[in-house]
This record gives sequence, structure tokens and C-alpha cells, in this order.
Amino acid sequence: MTTPAPPSEPPAPRPVSRPGTRPLGVAAIGYAFMGKAHSNAWRNVASFFDVPAFEQKVLVGRDAGAVAEAAAKYGWAESATDWRTVISRDDIDIVDICAPGWMHAEIAIAALEAGKHVLVEKPLANTLAEAELMTAAAAKARAKGIQSMIGFNYRRVPALALAKELIAEGRIGTVRHVRAAYLQDWLADAQAPMTWRLRKETAGSGALGDIASHAIDQVLFLLGDQVTEVSGRLSTFVNQRPGTDGPEDVTVDDAAWATLSLTSGAIASVEVSRLATGRKNSLQIEIYGDKGSLLFDLENLNELGFLDATLPVREQGFRRILVNEPEHPYLEAWWPQGHIIGWEHTFTHQVRDFLTAIKDGTAPSPSFEEGLNVQYVLNAVEESAANKSTLTVVRH
Repeated sequence: MTTPAPPSEPPAPRPVSRPGTRPLGVAAIGYAFMGKAHSNAWRNVASFFDVPAFEQKVLVGRDAGAVAEAAAKYGWAESATDWRTVISRDDIDIVDICAPGWMHAEIAIAALEAGKHVLVEKPLANTLAEAELMTAAAAKARAKGIQSMIGFNYRRVPALALAKELIAEGRIGTVRHVRAAYLQDWLADAQAPMTWRLRKETAGSGALGDIASHAIDQVLFLLGDQVTEVSGRLSTFVNQRPGTDGPEDVTVDDAAWATLSLTSGAIASVEVSRLATGRKNSLQIEIYGDKGSLLFDLENLNELGFLDATLPVREQGFRRILVNEPEHPYLEAWWPQGHIIGWEHTFTHQVRDFLTAIKDGTAPSPSFEEGLNVQYVLNAVEESAANKSTLTVVRH
């Protein structure tokens, strides 16, 4: 059923991309944490970037009252509770999936088969089998001009995009090893309540799928490399959490560790935890080459540390690059130099890149295939952990 949103200010008009064509119709499925972040991006992207004309048509959620309220707040023209009806509509061209992972495969495959462009939050799916089905559906749709992309938004952090450019330019030489640690503490309190993210049937995995997926994608993205072998370990430190009807068993991991062997010969270590007391949302990445090194921390996302080892030793040292110049990736659209941007801007950049790919008819990145590669690594970590950290070959 489709429900008109409560009265609010109408969404800002979008610029027309080509005379004689209607704006692209967008539907978002999910209105909580990720739905809010994505909605903010859809509402603001055309104010800063030159993108094809589009309209925020409908926001979908299970609770009719709550989704209607969210639709009005986030700039959607209407709300609905049945995603199947929404994706069958002729005025919907793009489906943005912000629902939990256990819903990704069913919605994405149905949307692609209905001829809709699809953007889906990470990880691609809760299981490897679902991810493979989604990737096959995306490949079939792509042959008909239907685009799909997975939302690894940290690729759109300007400092990390700059880091990729520097690596590609050879500024740090041959990369030897990488350290990626994604640490949070929202579950550090053993009395933190049970949520769907702590149940395997709804979340698929814990910190592994939730935040290790980001860390692994960054390793592959920055280096342009592939993982060949994995040694992994998982741990659940708090085995029960307070539920609505008493204590409930936690059936996913709280933390994960992995050592990744890469095709290039480099080695990457990945560490993730949602019980790292004092770390709020810290994705730390260190990349060491034979001619230099790069340092990044998401809690200081406008900064990139760069050491040029080709300088005389007496002049060497990490220098802080404030990534806010118009010459830096994405920054030409935002504020004057030194006026920093935030976490939410990565989603705006993501929507900009997706819309541009649709307009140009080019395959966006990260593709479902790239998301599946991450899923293969996550699966190998689980297999290795189950086998007492034995070395596991990664499928491709």
C-alpha cells in the first residue's frame, strides 16, 4: 500500500538532464540508520554536483506510520510498505536498498529483473550463495543497460581516493604490507541490548560482515589487488545480551582478525572489533611501500599522512595533508580550502558516481562482482577460523 507522506516542504526541484526526458524516479527501501544517510545524499547531491535529473519518489518501510514520517522528513514524495509493488511501478528507475542484509538478495534480484538500476548497501548479502545469485542477476541486467553498485562508501572519502591516486602514481613504490583496523565500541558494555545485528539469521555475521567488509574492500580498492589466501580468527566476548523476554544468545562474532596474502606478494593484516573501548568509528589504514608510506584514520577523515622515502633521510617524516583543496577528489564541489567535510559526504559522492554511471551507460564501481570478491574473503575468514586459523584459499 502506498501512503502519502504528511505535509512538509516539497523536495527541491532537480535540474533537467536532457530536454524531452523525464527525471529518473528513485525508491529507497529502508529508513533507519542507512536509510537516513542515503536519503540525505539523494536530497543534497544535485545542489553540489552536475547529475541527471531525478526525483525522490518513494521511501519504503514496514511500519506505515514511521516510514511516512521519515519520508516527509527526508524529502521523499510518498511512502509505502510493500517493496514489491514499488519496484513494479513504471515511474521507478532506481532502487536503493538500505534494508538489513538478509533482505538484500530477494529485493535486488527482483529489482534487477524488473529493469531497475540497483544500489545496495554492504555487505552484498548474508551468505555467499545469495551474493553469487545477486552477481549473476547483475551481469544479466548489465547486458540490457541496467546498472548496479554496492555501497562501500569509504571509497568516496577524498583522503582515501587521494591515497589510491598516490599509490597508482608510484609515489610509495611497491607496496609490501598493509595494516587495516576498524574499531568501534558500541557493544563494549556487556549490558548493551540485543539487536538484529547480533543474530546470525538476520545479520549473517557480526563485526566480520559489518565492518571487516569495509576494511577488506579498502585493501582491494587502494592496491588494485586480489586476496589469494587467508588465515582468520573470530571471537565472541559477550555470549548473551539482554532481550525483550530475557537474555538472548549472541550468535555472531564480536571481533575478527585476518592475515591476507595478495596476488602482488603484499601481506595485509585486518583487525575489527565492536568492543574496542574508546574507539567510536576508527578505520585506520597504514600502507607501507619501498618508496614511502601512507596513514589514514576515519576519525580524522580529512587528513592523510604521507612519507616520501625518496627524500634524504634528514628530511624524511610523515607530513599531514589536509585533503580539502579543489585539486583533491570530489572537493571541487564543496567549500573553500580548509573547510572540512564529514562522514555524510561520502554518501553524496556515492550517489553522484552512481547517477553519472547511469547517465553515461558505464558500469559503476564497486560492482556486484567486486562485492562478491569481498564476500569470498569474508567466507574464507570464517572457514579458516572454524578450522583453527588454518590457511584457506580464496575463491574468485
